[in-house]
Amino acid sequence: MNLFQPLSIRSITLKNRIVVSPMCQYSSTDGFATDWHLVHLGSRAVGGAALVMAEASAVTADGRISPGDLGIWKDEHIANLARIAHFIREQNSIPAIQLAHAGRKASISRPWEGDSPISPEEGGWTPIFAPSAIAFNNGAQVPHALSKQEIGIIVQAFADAARRALKAGFQVVEIHAAHGYLLHEFLSPLSNHRDDEYGGSFENRTRAVKEVVEAVRSVWLAELPLFIRLSATDWVEGGWDLDQSIRLAAMLKPLGVDLVDCSSGGLVPDARIPAGPGFQVPFAKAIREQVDILTGAVGIITDAEQADDILRKGEADIILMAREFLRDPYWPLHAAFKLDSLISWPVQYERARLKHRQPAAS
Repeated sequence: MNLFQPLSIRSITLKNRIVVSPMCQYSSTDGFATDWHLVHLGSRAVGGAALVMAEASAVTADGRISPGDLGIWKDEHIANLARIAHFIREQNSIPAIQLAHAGRKASISRPWEGDSPISPEEGGWTPIFAPSAIAFNNGAQVPHALSKQEIGIIVQAFADAARRALKAGFQVVEIHAAHGYLLHEFLSPLSNHRDDEYGGSFENRTRAVKEVVEAVRSVWLAELPLFIRLSATDWVEGGWDLDQSIRLAAMLKPLGVDLVDCSSGGLVPDARIPAGPGFQVPFAKAIREQVDILTGAVGIITDAEQADDILRKGEADIILMAREFLRDPYWPLHAAFKLDSLISWPVQYERARLKHRQPAAS
């Protein structure tokens, strides 16, 4: 297994193992995709990525992180998203989308506007929702603790969003259950203090995630893959951890999850995260080996040899990259040259590829 080896998952085949990780652009109005999203995502498909995943797309309007988040909570969103999915497929790449609900981390300003809680007068909203009425930090809005009926409404919203994603032409959906957003909040005992069937025991804390997976899989075509992103650990004692992630992945595989996108953190602001090159790869390796499920490695993977080595060691099945793709939309083309691997360039760029291959003048 190497970086440029194809990978088949259900009916789709990735032409290589390089995936564009979902990256919030905070550039929507009322959830609608714009030309920015078309160019941002389309350029990475042109650049040779096998799968291009649209950012966390809110399944409800009040499930957005910020007023600028991409959305998929109404049918009117489909047409703009379909344009993007169609272009990605034209580049021989797989269009994917991440479905999300921000939970208690909702109603926040864009990063370049302060990345802080905002009131309805400033474009935010209230209430925001969570498993328990526990704010993310001292300055954050205290969320409304969801009733069982309200949980059911959100589960259905995920299914409705998946149905819209299918109509838009996406071939993979990923459920976002990481980074301190709503589904992760249910998983972790640090944010879930419920005393009903959605809180307390491991079985209860994982119930909402399992219900969302079942609801999404029920409307998502059987021949198309379903991914889930997990924060494998909260990096805080007494929180969600790798052992629980392994147990959850084992429960989700028979429900129709094909790949676990292994990230970490995001639940609490004071977690000490030992970030460094490939620091989350051990999570992908452990879940892959102990559950026998496909995994994706993400997190400060920037170099072609580094990415290729992860795959050759069997530590993950795909490499998801975010910030490096912001720096270089054509990273796969450059990586193929560095690793002396074959990769198809867009015909419009073929002259540049041939010149790239020529030896330097003496």
